[in-house]
Amino acid sequence: MRNHPRITGFLLQALTHEYTAVQQYLTQSSLCTLWGMAEWASSFRNEAREELEHAGMLAQHLLLLGIAPGAGQMRPPRPGRDILEMLEQDRDIEAAAVDLYAEALAFARRLREEKIAYLFGRLLQDEQDHLQHLDSVIVRLETGGHGNV
Repeated sequence: MRNHPRITGFLLQALTHEYTAVQQYLTQSSLCTLWGMAEWASSFRNEAREELEHAGMLAQHLLLLGIAPGAGQMRPPRPGRDILEMLEQDRDIEAAAVDLYAEALAFARRLREEKIAYLFGRLLQDEQDHLQHLDSVIVRLETGGHGNV
């Protein structure tokens, strides 16, 4: 795996994004705990764990390149006033991740960097799956049904 500056930039941007998502989900989990919504709190904690796993994979690739992993400027968490608003904010975060990973994957493929392309492809698939799930939960909530993350 070469140390291409743009690949390094994608890795660092992705790491910042994943840590931002962890912070967002943990904040939402804490708020749901305060509201007495244990099931939602647990769901948001699980999402935070998944994003933290993503951050770990990115950190490993940075270390393989000889770069100390570090997040840049993280977006402050936006807790939301209710579950629907939380999910819509999460959707925005996940949609941004899909865009980032799609661009990073395309670039890695152009460079024929298979290991990094595999990483970005895996992250892209995870985020696309999560985005699709969020969309279905949001639709259920908007139509008066019960949704669960």
